[in-house]
Amino acid sequence: MTNHVHIMAYDIGTTGAKTCLFRLGNDLQLLDSEVVGYPLLTTADGGSEQRVDDWWQAICDGTQTLLSRTGCDKERIQAISFCCQMQALILVDEQGNAVRNPMGYMDGRATKVFRDDFACGFPRIENLNAYKLLTSLYITGGAAATAKDPLWKYHWVRENEPENFKKIYKWLDVRDYLALRCTGNFVMTRDSANLTFLYDTRPGKEGWSDHLCRIFDVDMDHLPEVQASTDTAGKLTDKAAADLGLLKGTKVFAGGGDITLIPLGSGCVDLYDTHAYVGTSGWVVANVNKRMVDLKNFIASISGAIPGSYNYVAEQETSGLCLQWVKDHLALDDIGIYLKGTDDNPDVLESSRLYDLMNQQVAQIDPGSGGVIFTPWLHGNRAPREDPHARGMFFNIGLNTGKRALIRSVLEGIAFHKRWMLEAVEKKVPRQETLRLVGGGAKSEVLCQILADVTHHTIKVPEDPQNVGAAGAAIVCALGLNLIGSVKEAKQLIRIRSTYTPDPGAVKIYDKMFPVFKKLYKKNKDLFWELNSNS
Repeated sequence: MTNHVHIMAYDIGTTGAKTCLFRLGNDLQLLDSEVVGYPLLTTADGGSEQRVDDWWQAICDGTQTLLSRTGCDKERIQAISFCCQMQALILVDEQGNAVRNPMGYMDGRATKVFRDDFACGFPRIENLNAYKLLTSLYITGGAAATAKDPLWKYHWVRENEPENFKKIYKWLDVRDYLALRCTGNFVMTRDSANLTFLYDTRPGKEGWSDHLCRIFDVDMDHLPEVQASTDTAGKLTDKAAADLGLLKGTKVFAGGGDITLIPLGSGCVDLYDTHAYVGTSGWVVANVNKRMVDLKNFIASISGAIPGSYNYVAEQETSGLCLQWVKDHLALDDIGIYLKGTDDNPDVLESSRLYDLMNQQVAQIDPGSGGVIFTPWLHGNRAPREDPHARGMFFNIGLNTGKRALIRSVLEGIAFHKRWMLEAVEKKVPRQETLRLVGGGAKSEVLCQILADVTHHTIKVPEDPQNVGAAGAAIVCALGLNLIGSVKEAKQLIRIRSTYTPDPGAVKIYDKMFPVFKKLYKKNKDLFWELNSNS
């Protein structure tokens, strides 16, 4: 390809939206990016919400900033698309207005609803209603097996906010809402539809299942049209174009969720290619060619960005968020790291520099952190053990344990949990010697080496690992515009920045600690319930 095409891609995360300007030619080049943050709203009863206007304002500000800073004319932007957090519940009225704040993927308020409707009855399988579970598995390839799944949030709104429930016109996820705001069209991508666990994913039978809607008491009129990631969601309306600073009529491609687009943006496009993600949350994902599920380990496949493909997903509730917790509550105290503020505001600490200095400090601590183990379950756990009551802890602290050792143990705890998920994934997916690491956590050379040592895998990190979701959205645009012929070509667009191989000495240390890490959950499960259950 010799002609350059400009694409604007948006990565909508838990605490901020990243706007990325790409130029696609013989490779995919990130010209510039801008992050605009917004708050995560939590409630005492386990709620986790955001505001739709925060998302919209963030991408508008980001777009206008990039156009101004790069000098790129809006006429040069051929298309836009989205890569978004998943499993949120956005309920909108007929005018497209949100009837309440979105309930995010970490929202745990529907525990009672889930227990009363699904974790009940006889007989049961894995403590779930056997009939509903088996029917869901047969039709969708998975099940809404946790209280944080959107299905149960939908029921929670009906039970607790009946006036809001009456206003519902459509049920959407984050990407679907932003596409609606851009185009005025009510559509949902296939991956989001899959995660409602009301969508029939059997080959040749794809579509909303009226049978499941009856079983789970969902109004089918609330479910929107479903489309593929590479389909056109519509074109920018006058209002959306004015807000964003782009041209009316610019093509908006469907895009998808972070779990399904990050494989594209990281270059994991071949069968069984596997990647690990360390962002606010985290996961291990392997590419597979059929529907798969592991109920015991809470792992299942969802429809991939490309029709006929699937992503076998093990999720971690808090991953990089643990690093933010460390920054806020350990590193900013008396660790001895003092930073100058910006020139404009000397009182403002630069978080990116603080993370760099944290990594420099923990690199001075030997592998194993003096025997201290951290469990990264700050907001519960998903795979391989679903438990909203699990919490983090530092185990085996001694008189000689310093703060730097505690911080290193957090990085190791994140890696231990990745290994726990990876081992569960590899029960059904052939082990790959190479694991690609992406997300903001991949910027830490210390964490990359720790992950190699803990998992026994060679770790490859793409260039701009924190922007692979947006890169996946850009590749979707390229496919939709017929600028590349197939998803296989996407692998050639992604360059590898660095490679990390396991260190035998560190491997020996971590192999001794890892079984203890797993036992910490098993031995404390009942205590977590006793302290953190509302029942």
